[in-house]
Amino acid sequence: MHITYDLPVTLDDIKMAQKRLAGKIYKTGMPRSNYLSECCKGEIYLKFENMQRTGSFKIRGAFNKLSSLSDAEKRKGVVACSAGNHAQGVSLSCAMLGIDGKVVMPRSAPKSKVAATTDYSAEVVLHGDSFNDTIAKASEIVEMEGRIFIPPYDDKMVIAGQGTIGLEILQDLYDVDNVIVPIGGGGLIAGIAMAIKSINPTIRIIGVQSENVHGMAASFFAGEIMNHRTSTTLADGCDVARPGALTFEIVRELVDDIVLVSEDEIRRSMVALIQRNKVITEGAGALASAALLSGKLDEHIRGRKTVSIISGGNIDLSRVSHITGLVDA
Repeated sequence: MHITYDLPVTLDDIKMAQKRLAGKIYKTGMPRSNYLSECCKGEIYLKFENMQRTGSFKIRGAFNKLSSLSDAEKRKGVVACSAGNHAQGVSLSCAMLGIDGKVVMPRSAPKSKVAATTDYSAEVVLHGDSFNDTIAKASEIVEMEGRIFIPPYDDKMVIAGQGTIGLEILQDLYDVDNVIVPIGGGGLIAGIAMAIKSINPTIRIIGVQSENVHGMAASFFAGEIMNHRTSTTLADGCDVARPGALTFEIVRELVDDIVLVSEDEIRRSMVALIQRNKVITEGAGALASAALLSGKLDEHIRGRKTVSIISGGNIDLSRVSHITGLVDA
């Protein structure tokens, strides 16, 4: 028997997404990390979404959204705005579904991510220096060309696609006690929380954000949507100052807690994952492990089974070299 919640996304939505995604994405691995298990005095498993197609979980939501469009909508083409992972997920999904796509990316976007997005299929439009600039340009393209906008997180179908990770976790580790999830706009944690809490509400869902940028955490503790951003963060994939309305509604209802980590804790997590687990991850992908290594979750994870989501691995090698050089791990 499943628990039913009066929320924008349902378990049935996520199960339908899983059917759409079957054969299109990878069911990513989730091995036990001996190093993290010893450090945390519990059983820690790593969900390798950095090994997903396009290098992050984002293709799940993008493909589910695009495949759910009507034939008439698909013929109009789509547009998205993103600095990297959502862009690549939309671009590859467009190639797989035969949809004409455009992606607006800020001029500061890493060249490797721009190149990957272009290689998958979509036309890249470089515009502006901030996310607000890219959103404005994407809105202009919708107005001028009639394309369908594909949101990065605040969309029912996008959230449902990300939620398929929760179903995979329960398939591989049905008796998990905690799932630790990075948060940006909230699509990933909203989907995972809905999938898992609908099946077993006793499993704890804990989000992680940077101390520098934590719009969802600020909103979660205030009980209303708020902005928060004091400076940039290594977790640039989660650099979202204001959470989505749909994602906040689900997170407020289903997430147990959100913790914050420092830039140094993120950096040390990235290095530990490389040195001890042989896993290269971007800053956002290291958030959950950073929370585990910080000791802030000890009361929940000691002697229990915990899954840490590594959400993505799209990072320039030059940046990896710089980060590892700063840490004496």
